[in-house]
Amino acid sequence: MAPWGASPSKEGVMKRHSVGVVAIIVKKRAMTAPQVNDVLTQFGDIIVGRMGLPHHLKDLNIITLIVDASTDEIGALTGKLGMIKDVTVKSTLAKV
Repeated sequence: MAPWGASPSKEGVMKRHSVGVVAIIVKKRAMTAPQVNDVLTQFGDIIVGRMGLPHHLKDLNIITLIVDASTDEIGALTGKLGMIKDVTVKSTLAKV
């Protein structure tokens, strides 16, 4: 069993994990939400928690994620989200 904060890679070498927060701002929800949800589903195994709130006055939706994964995996998630039109993504991570 891997120690907390690490997981064995395909080669059996322990990889360090990061825990962090990913902030996602979604504009034009009707058009972008399906794409955002598809990406979040693809990375569901690294998402520890998710909260989404609408900001009706600005016509925005804000999603926050708590993630636990390698920096490469978190980077892949934020990279895919950042490629979606009308989506802004920022993250902050701490190595554990």
